Amino acid sequence: MSLPDYTASGKQPSCAHSPIVQLNVGGRLFSTTLSTLRKHPDSKLAELFTGQPKLYTDARGGYFIDRDAAHFGAVLEFLRSEQLPADHIQEVYKEAVYYNIKPLMKRLEETPQMFGELVGRQQFLSRVPHYKENIEVLIRIARAEAIAARHSTIIICVLRTEEDLGFYDNAINSLEADKESVVTFGPWKASPSVKDLLDCVKMDIENRGYAVSIQPHFTTKSLLSKSYDYFYKLTFTWW
Repeated sequence: MSLPDYTASGKQPSCAHSPIVQLNVGGRLFSTTLSTLRKHPDSKLAELFTGQPKLYTDARGGYFIDRDAAHFGAVLEFLRSEQLPADHIQEVYKEAVYYNIKPLMKRLEETPQMFGELVGRQQFLSRVPHYKENIEVLIRIARAEAIAARHSTIIICVLRTEEDLGFYDNAINSLEADKESVVTFGPWKASPSVKDLLDCVKMDIENRGYAVSIQPHFTTKSLLSKSYDYFYKLTFTWW
């Protein structure tokens, strides 16, 4: 069955006169109109419902979109009324990116939550060498050490400046822990502090579903050795 293609004449019907479309998004049912789905011609939804539908139908004839429906309602509400969601901003943003609804993406990027994340935190982290890779390494090491244990502890070395980097070898040699398991962050050229970086590490790992804590780790200080404050204990709690 072909949906009427109103784009050929350059006119779209009002919502009141548009054919009603039944959607099955990941098993949840939604009803809307063609004009709503086609509101932003460059979006993926408009593409899917322009001309011959490019989707399978379910047993009831609803067009099936193989996507989690948890935040589709917020996307649909924006198409209907341009109303932004009050919460789950980042999750709705991911859906806006998936459906390529650029006006929604732009409006969400201007919210305090997204602005702080994209313009502040992510811009800072992009200046920390190998940040994302180090997060993956931390998780991988923690999981490897989780066998028959309640906690996994990893040492993080944070070098804020180029000057700190110059002391790296001596600092590592002062550790009693397994030096090969130390994960090092920095240096970086941005204003955020070491605490800011550690907060980011904790936030990004917890967003992956893990329970973690971070505490300073002090090396053994003797009369013949210098103590370094570059080290922190990252502890994963499994149960």
